[in-house]
Amino acid sequence: MNIVVWNENVHETRGDETVREHYPDGIHTVVAAGLEARLASAHTVTTATLQEPEHGLSEERLAATDVLFWWGHIAHDEVADEVVDRVVRHVHAGMGLVVLHSGHYSKPFTRLMGTTCSLKWRNDGERELVWTIAPEHPIAAGVPHPIVIDRQEMYGEYFDIPRPDEEVFLSTFAGGEVFRSGVAYRRGLGRVFYFSPGDQEYPVYHHPDIQRVLANAAEWAAPTGPRRQLTADPHPRDWFLDGGSRRQEG
Repeated sequence: MNIVVWNENVHETRGDETVREHYPDGIHTVVAAGLEARLASAHTVTTATLQEPEHGLSEERLAATDVLFWWGHIAHDEVADEVVDRVVRHVHAGMGLVVLHSGHYSKPFTRLMGTTCSLKWRNDGERELVWTIAPEHPIAAGVPHPIVIDRQEMYGEYFDIPRPDEEVFLSTFAGGEVFRSGVAYRRGLGRVFYFSPGDQEYPVYHHPDIQRVLANAAEWAAPTGPRRQLTADPHPRDWFLDGGSRRQEG
């Protein structure tokens, strides 16, 4: 696989000392390092950020990307619509997309979901328990039940997303809230996974169990066949009678 970890990289570059303490070289570098440590060496993991030309997501790069990870928080509006269109088109053609934490409000995710993706939140550094509710799912392989995160931002219901194709994880918080923290979708030929643990103020992406979930998500979201655009194509009559060898003439 070719995996790209995208991060808006704004908290880090604008001098947020709490974030820089946990992620001195950026959230994307820690996520990428966790993937490299838990995936086969044959896989390639690179990073991209908002500040790069075309946000590091050119047509050529996306065409060669099997799975794109997306982390964003305070700069969703700074992402160019042209790049968003490109990402969504590649997901429909078969590229995998893993959306992290505040990426629920990102332009690619809201476009693919077709809803507001709004939720309840509170940042008091509470304990989060991430419960596996689909133990047979590949993304849950080797993941403890529950994952214990000592301090994290609370995300709670109602989470305005379409009904997931698969619900893999459910989180509970010290304040009593619950949240669908790991949900999976299929969009066109592509697979999309949203995973909420990972606020920038806490070292969640250093957590080995979180890294295991992300590595599993990369393998699950990878394309299962050739990438292609889904289009409305003319079809000759009775094409199926000769094994599809007929072609439209004229």
